[in-house]
Amino acid sequence: MLDPALSEQLKGFLTNVRQPIELVSALDDSPKSQELAELLDEIAGLSTQVTHVRDDSDGGDDTVHVRRPSFRIVRAGTDVHVTFAGIPLGHEFTSLVLALLHVGGHPPKVDEDTAAQVKALTKDLHFETYMSLSCQNCPDVVQALNIMSVLNPEHISHVAIEGGVFQDEVAEKGIQAVPTVYLNGELFDSGRMSLEQILGRVDEGADAKAAAKVDAMEPFETLIVGGGPAGASAAIYLARKGLRTGVVAERFGGQLNDTMSIENYPSVAHTEGPRMAADLEQHVRSYGVEVVLGQHAARLVPAEQPGGLHTVELASGASLQARTVVVATGARWRTMGCAGEEDYRNKGVTFCPHCDGPLFKGKRVAVIGGGNSGVEAAIDLAGVVGHVTVLEFLDTMRADDILQDKLRSLPNVDIALGRRTTEVVGDGTKVTGLRHEPREGGDATTTELDGVFVQIGLLPNTEWVKGVLEVSDRGEIVVDARGGTSIPGVFAAGDCTTVPYKQITIASGAGATAALSAFDHLIRTPVPAKEAVAAG
Repeated sequence: MLDPALSEQLKGFLTNVRQPIELVSALDDSPKSQELAELLDEIAGLSTQVTHVRDDSDGGDDTVHVRRPSFRIVRAGTDVHVTFAGIPLGHEFTSLVLALLHVGGHPPKVDEDTAAQVKALTKDLHFETYMSLSCQNCPDVVQALNIMSVLNPEHISHVAIEGGVFQDEVAEKGIQAVPTVYLNGELFDSGRMSLEQILGRVDEGADAKAAAKVDAMEPFETLIVGGGPAGASAAIYLARKGLRTGVVAERFGGQLNDTMSIENYPSVAHTEGPRMAADLEQHVRSYGVEVVLGQHAARLVPAEQPGGLHTVELASGASLQARTVVVATGARWRTMGCAGEEDYRNKGVTFCPHCDGPLFKGKRVAVIGGGNSGVEAAIDLAGVVGHVTVLEFLDTMRADDILQDKLRSLPNVDIALGRRTTEVVGDGTKVTGLRHEPREGGDATTTELDGVFVQIGLLPNTEWVKGVLEVSDRGEIVVDARGGTSIPGVFAAGDCTTVPYKQITIASGAGATAALSAFDHLIRTPVPAKEAVAAG
């Protein structure tokens, strides 16, 4: 099932397996089971440390037997294991490779404090993650929970379930967004989550410990708020200047993590957003930058005097200080703001066609927005779902002509221009329709459908600096040609600013500009006398 290049690459990875592992499969006569058997046999043939064992006995409640096809990766003679239901290829192939390595004794890349915290858990936690192979958000969750189960096999277990194979379960649970995680049979959460975020939910006191750790950090020369392309670029430039640099963010990569394909970054012909995000994080950390993740900026308190310390207060109650700050908090999906939208978020209202499209196979959906993102989403969805209705507020679509031509050529797509969405309609558990009316007023229409994909642009993540920094009427931080803001010593870069054209390349360049401006500010601005004495 693997092409020769991928097979050779996997063979190289498997040389890191330190302890024998067994691939214990539960199969039936379906084509999917035949595919999985072929894959497991192929993997076992790449290493003497790996064996494929077929076990079709009735295992009662044992997850490896409940779902077919499924398989468990087991460290021979131990309780260490992870389970996959379905065939983990696509975006989940990396999850499969890492599971093989971690169960096989290769240590996960987790800091010592986090690993110790996982091992100290004494609650019995059985996680189930419903994912799709086209979802770029799912691997983070699957890999985090797999790591937890490897580190603490006595109390934690995890099974990753391919929603496209187990459609009956998806329908029964009403799952309309991935990843969706269940804990001990109850809904835990939906969407991207890091290991630290999951740990904070299941370990009482974890947030307080993390906040205390952040509070204990010494002031930085430059603190970057945000871990996307702009923030990463700024961190690299500043660290190379020899400055004590910190990055604080909810997750590294920002919107990159929600980007399926990148083909316009100079010198990189093609990559995927999560891969670029991981590469950026590795590059930043290689310079010794202190990276604080899982934290949300809540308030900026400017320094009382030139050269003094600015304070970034975090939602956790902790705070960080620095002589200069680079704000690179990016942007988030813009919502419709209509009735029912929040009520049915992840119950039919979604923002990622690549992640959640497979859950609507054969169904009727709407795409809100006629720009490039909306039209690209509609084209992708048309190959999976039964029917797509594209609703655009304006009388014309803003997408490139070549995309519009492709969209109009598809037989299962309708386009409605000049329409205002007024309500997402549902039955209390899932979306059943969308109510919309002419933009200039008139009779409303209800279109029956099962899902709504919102693609109407971005909002800057700047609420936490409003009233402190000057912002535009769109909420974007006003910056000059050097990335300077209305507060000396505070700079900004990327999609949260007034710089036009929200692109990865532009954000990266703006991050470098802001970093160099911060460095220039530091070398030209004396430190206040009392702080210089305290530092000495």
